[in-house]
Amino acid sequence: MKYRTLGRTGIKVSPYCLGAMMFGAVGNPDHDDSVRIIHKALDSGINFVDTADAYSRGESEEIVGKALKGGRRDDVVLATKAHLPMGDDPNQRGNSRRWLTRALEDSLRRLGTDHVDLFQVHRPDPDTDVEETLSALTDLVRAGKVRHIGTSTFPASEIVEAQWVSERRGLARFRTEQPPYSILNRGIEREVLPACERYGMGALVWSPLAGGMLTGRYRKGVTADTHRAGFGFTHMRDERRLDVVEQLIPVAQDAGISLTHLATAFAIAHPAVTSAIIGPRTMGHLDDLLAGAETILDDETLDRIDAIVPPGTDIGRLDTAYDPPAVRVARLRRRLPDERSAA
Repeated sequence: MKYRTLGRTGIKVSPYCLGAMMFGAVGNPDHDDSVRIIHKALDSGINFVDTADAYSRGESEEIVGKALKGGRRDDVVLATKAHLPMGDDPNQRGNSRRWLTRALEDSLRRLGTDHVDLFQVHRPDPDTDVEETLSALTDLVRAGKVRHIGTSTFPASEIVEAQWVSERRGLARFRTEQPPYSILNRGIEREVLPACERYGMGALVWSPLAGGMLTGRYRKGVTADTHRAGFGFTHMRDERRLDVVEQLIPVAQDAGISLTHLATAFAIAHPAVTSAIIGPRTMGHLDDLLAGAETILDDETLDRIDAIVPPGTDIGRLDTAYDPPAVRVARLRRRLPDERSAA
């Protein structure tokens, strides 16, 4: 592994980050097998592990904690996240001081450690002032429970606003962003990645395989019998995305690599990307991903990809992508009836 610096933190991380979302009830419920997968990744040179409290309602963190027992914790850059609902209580979610403080304590207990290297807010929270969030996170950093803080799936405008608030208020600033990025979803190349570069933030991108579509198992006219297909994501059936997959397959063949390796190598080729999150569910998945760890795409291959999916372009969208209230809530994008008539 050739390690990269995570933003301007000075922390060195592997170009592939082991994502733990598939460890637990949602993916692989076998704890011992999941631990073996984590150990294999660490033994292969991956030193970056990313999880979240919401992954299988804390079970993923428990599995990661088991895997890091026995002296492995100090060798791992450990990241987790909070924000998504962890119960029916409306205060067991979001980016408030009240919740983030409790969520971190719960995560530390499950992970079996006294600190995490990176604590990320999993999504923006329109109901909480970003200064409130940053103030709470700053206290957690000063308490030694968190080394650095980051965001996940934040729009560029909110990344910039948070940086300004940190500077004006003397608060800890977000050092990383975790956005979705793949050959099929290149929208972050327009503003998010340039914003990360401007503020010296590391970018650890998720879903480099576009939710599994860039593995080659999803083809036009073929019903894929895969684990992820069972979640019912509409993006897995998007004809526009399937058309692009068909165009990418010969590009991978001409490069002498699999479509999976084409996709993961593409994700880490962008100079603003620090690490791509891989989320294996089985040992076979991990072995396949590790086999492509040394793959480097030449300019001709990258040019062919650009011709199929222009830079800064999204082909359809991921169901798991973040939609701000201005897009999601109808009343925020429609005038009231009396206002329409007055116009």
